Amino acid sequence: MAIRFGTSGWRAVIADEFTFQNVRAVTEAICGYLKTEGANSGTKLIVGHDTRFMGEAFADVAAEIAKGHGFHVLKCDHPVPTPTMSHAIRSLKAAGAMNFTASHNPPQYQGIKFSTADGAPALPEVTKKIEANIAASFTGEDAAGGSIEQLDPRDAYLDDLKSKIRFDVIASAKGTYGYDPLWGTGRGYLNKVLQDAGLNVETIHDWRDVTFGGQAPEPGEEHIGELRQLVIDKGYTLGLATDGDADRFGVIDLGGKFITPNELIALLTDYLCETRPDPRGVARSVATTMMVDRVAKARGIELYETPVGFKFIGELINEDKIVLGGEESAGLSIRGHYPEKDGILACLLAAEAVAARGTSLTEQLNELYSRVGKLESGRIGVKLTPDIAAKLKEKLAQDPERIGGRKVEKTDRIDGVKFLFGNDTWMLMRPSGTEPLVRIYAEAEEKKAVDELLEDGRKYLLG
Repeated sequence: MAIRFGTSGWRAVIADEFTFQNVRAVTEAICGYLKTEGANSGTKLIVGHDTRFMGEAFADVAAEIAKGHGFHVLKCDHPVPTPTMSHAIRSLKAAGAMNFTASHNPPQYQGIKFSTADGAPALPEVTKKIEANIAASFTGEDAAGGSIEQLDPRDAYLDDLKSKIRFDVIASAKGTYGYDPLWGTGRGYLNKVLQDAGLNVETIHDWRDVTFGGQAPEPGEEHIGELRQLVIDKGYTLGLATDGDADRFGVIDLGGKFITPNELIALLTDYLCETRPDPRGVARSVATTMMVDRVAKARGIELYETPVGFKFIGELINEDKIVLGGEESAGLSIRGHYPEKDGILACLLAAEAVAARGTSLTEQLNELYSRVGKLESGRIGVKLTPDIAAKLKEKLAQDPERIGGRKVEKTDRIDGVKFLFGNDTWMLMRPSGTEPLVRIYAEAEEKKAVDELLEDGRKYLLG
């Protein structure tokens, strides 16, 4: 069986492909990569896990293997958010980190995210070398001097957040918040840092449940209805949510409106340009709203478009080219933070924007639309059957003049294929890097047009 790293690590179903045998193979391959390609980064390796089934056991196996190869393993002593591990890599000058998490995937999945010495998700050129080691059944030789030490990275990470978020502004507004960690690693992090600032936070699902309530721990609108009702019933300033490993965000505004990731990314780009003026640009993935482009143009900063996968935005953060980078899949980070998406940071920035501007996120969005116009966006998933998989490459290589009656003005192949129809109207098709799906994204100025584009895309793909 070939083990492949997708958009964000390797993920598979527990007891199917995600087995102790395969965990050993992946760990050996990562150790081999670090001992050759990463030799200048030292021998510290951080190992952690989220709240999923068997997370500790898999992490123990990886830690013992790494110890046998001479690594000084810093093993996290509790389920830890992915961005926290990114901070730990950088602050402790580790060679990298292995995090056992399947992020927002359903509970039957497990996974391994491998981050390099800069704290960023491993780039494709790195994961290809790891995959080659797996295919070659790399085991290497044992080395002396290895050890395992327990690590609690929480306080250092939260202290770092306090240097980047204006907690004095949030505290002075005296807002009240609901928080849903979705049984994941954000519990004891986002709620704690707000409470440390003297704010009232009501946390739900604040215990470990390896089934995540029988759903995927994804902070999308369909999964955080209980949080939404809490905000409505109690009049909370905001409802905040994070996914299983707390690198994705979900936000419910005062009154119960779900703020989409696209909306929040555009709004926070505008907010940061206003409150932290900086000549650097802003980045978005090819699947993310062009509202970001409109804000960038209005604020006079450069726009960078990347393939899907936060590792590409992370490169721009490492190069100090952007003030903010975001993905429509609820990933966000800012200049001076880590080259990794951070759902806790995103939620705190939303709280800061509300406190600083003294208006709800909905009111801020309406004001933004009055300046730059509004775009509607949506996406669907088409199951990747053997028939669709067989003709997908051919379909994505085609250059149609029209799709569904609309003239294609430009085709963008930075990731999948994106058809641009003018006036910031577009449709993108690309295989998912985390699930057996073809994703179809669309954006236009009217919701009806978005629905039409998604259906036209589905017909084009299946036709």
